[in-house]
Amino acid sequence: MAKLKTYDMKGKEVGDVEVDEKLLDVSVNSQMIKDYLVALRHNRRQWSANTKGRSEINHSNAKPHPQKGTGRARQGTIKATQYRGGATVFGPKPKFNQHVRINRKERRLAIHFLLAEKIKEGNVHVLKLEKVKEAKTKQVADLLKGIGVNGKKVLFVSETSEKEKEDRTKFYLSMRNIPKTSFMPVESISGYDVINTQEVVVVESALDQLMKALGSNK
Repeated sequence: MAKLKTYDMKGKEVGDVEVDEKLLDVSVNSQMIKDYLVALRHNRRQWSANTKGRSEINHSNAKPHPQKGTGRARQGTIKATQYRGGATVFGPKPKFNQHVRINRKERRLAIHFLLAEKIKEGNVHVLKLEKVKEAKTKQVADLLKGIGVNGKKVLFVSETSEKEKEDRTKFYLSMRNIPKTSFMPVESISGYDVINTQEVVVVESALDQLMKALGSNK
């Protein structure tokens, strides 16, 4: 049985959570993981880059100088690319309908595999979120030092119920100024979020949802 260490708000170890080895026994095609991550990155693009061609440049259509007699190369318009403020040749244009569809089963399997790898490597921890009286950055900084993840990329994962909303909000306000830390609901997590962080800290109340992401039916 794999075990996730549980910490209190001071960074002290207060227990552990057992994870069934069957949930971690998952094998996938490495190409599928790559395609999934590339698709996520692709879908995050805005596709809003835009450059102007000759017909869109607001310049005169007159020839810059006579065709003959000057000894210079003939020029037809100052809208040409070689002139300052001229048009761009084969430049990017806004693109639409560029979304890459990700198969639902492949997405779930990829997230399952990446989370399982984090757990096997010992990079997933559980936080026992207690009553937060006020937002203090020092409190979360001490927590990270106690867990031993200070200075690393840390992803905090929580659930979205109304029960702990006030504590979650104060905790988020406490950690948002700490570099390399991020905070998100467990149902919004993607494979890119998992692979792009070094350590994952799961709020204890979000463990059930995390186990469901690992394929648990409980």
